[in-house]
Amino acid sequence: MTGAPTLDQIRAAPKVLLHDHLDGGLRPRTVVELAEECGYAKLPTTDLEELAHWFTAGANRGDLGLYLETFRHTVAVTQTREALVRVARECAEDLAADGVVYAEVRFAPELHQERGLTLDEIVEAVLEGFRLGSQDRGIIVVALLSAMRTQARSMEIAELAVRHRDAGVVGFDVAGAEAGNPPTQHLDAFQYVARENFHITIHAGEGFGLPSIWEALQWCGAERLGHGVRIVDDITVRTDGSVVLGHLAGYVRDRRIPLEMCPTSNVHTGAVPSLAEHPIGLLRRLAFRVTVNTDNRLMSGVSLSSEFAALVKEFGYGLGDIEWLTLNAMKSAFFPFDQRLRLINERIKPGFAALGRGSPGQS
Repeated sequence: MTGAPTLDQIRAAPKVLLHDHLDGGLRPRTVVELAEECGYAKLPTTDLEELAHWFTAGANRGDLGLYLETFRHTVAVTQTREALVRVARECAEDLAADGVVYAEVRFAPELHQERGLTLDEIVEAVLEGFRLGSQDRGIIVVALLSAMRTQARSMEIAELAVRHRDAGVVGFDVAGAEAGNPPTQHLDAFQYVARENFHITIHAGEGFGLPSIWEALQWCGAERLGHGVRIVDDITVRTDGSVVLGHLAGYVRDRRIPLEMCPTSNVHTGAVPSLAEHPIGLLRRLAFRVTVNTDNRLMSGVSLSSEFAALVKEFGYGLGDIEWLTLNAMKSAFFPFDQRLRLINERIKPGFAALGRGSPGQS
């Protein structure tokens, strides 16, 4: 295939998503209907188009703390088992419709207990929704459990994640306001997860810089970095075009540590000034293990296909680049090795070959 791929062609490609928040991806109609069902009267509007615009405008304020404020509404309407099953089911349906074949969707169980649900009931409801929404749609959706880094329940959530590891939970994360809340505050939880031979990804290098990335990797045992855009602070591009990696950046590249990058969201939170200036272009050129993700589809008004389309426009990517990024993600998934290989060889590579992609390069 020659020329830039269209949005329809990107949507048809088999894609992999590693960083997507359940409470950041609700359908506007679902938010309104659930609010009506549970008596929540604080939505800024019940007009679906206006509500979608409100979420995106509210998130796009260049500050992670302000970005997180928009979640109070989606969390407020997902406090019952029925609501959680519904939003998880719709999440799987929406991702499948966008051509995603494998997704790890994260959520913070501790945020959904206002109406008396236990942590286990919350996880079971979400996993049931993923199962229902995935059925006969050619997609696998699994869960990551996030502890809120501003709270003191990380050990409890880590134990919860391990408890449900054979039912569809594939790893543990901490999320929330990064500055002033280093990952080492939750070191006991990360050490527990490591002792249980389970998986760790950590939000790091988004709202705070290199120290957060260093702590996540060298103290907390992160296998992947949620966002990680600030690793660029350890990379020097000289006037002659040559590039020098600092020791941390070199370590991240050499060890093939995956970066769960979310381009549009990174602009909205102020982690980067614009899509054109997003370090994903440089990092992909330097062969870091870059992956492309949505973060919050409702808040940022994106799909995985639209994120790739934006990169096509900004960086001139073709289907070969999209396949390279997709293979990076599948190789980095917290899923059994044999099943990752099966998806790569039976779904991803044949799917891109059918679209006539060029060579994907190295990952």
